[in-house]
Amino acid sequence: QVQLVESGGGLVQAGGSLRLSCAASGRAFSTYGMGWFRQAPGKEREFVATISRSGGRTYYSDSVEGRLTISRDNAKNTVYLQMNSLKFEDTAVYYCAGFSTVLNSVAYTTRERYDYWGQGTQVTVSS
Repeated sequence: QVQLVESGGGLVQAGGSLRLSCAASGRAFSTYGMGWFRQAPGKEREFVATISRSGGRTYYSDSVEGRLTISRDNAKNTVYLQMNSLKFEDTAVYYCAGFSTVLNSVAYTTRERYDYWGQGTQVTVSS
């Protein structure tokens, strides 16, 4: 089992940047594929980005492609989400999630594939 704790959220002006972090504890972090999801008020939780356990494969939602970057540091048991050129519509609670896998290149875009979730961190972008 792995426990996930997000940090780095806050209030930022449109066009600004934030970096979210997700620290993992428990079983070997390098055996987990990781993802970021977000949920805005009144909306479904949606996929943002995912990274394979090796870090060699990433996928992004169309709405964030080119502005947000997911990365991981397995030595630090941490996954990051660098958020640039933020827009008002990026406002949401951002959740870190993980899934156990034996495959180095698997990365999932659907939330049903994820077994572990953090508590979320609020990102608010002012227009």
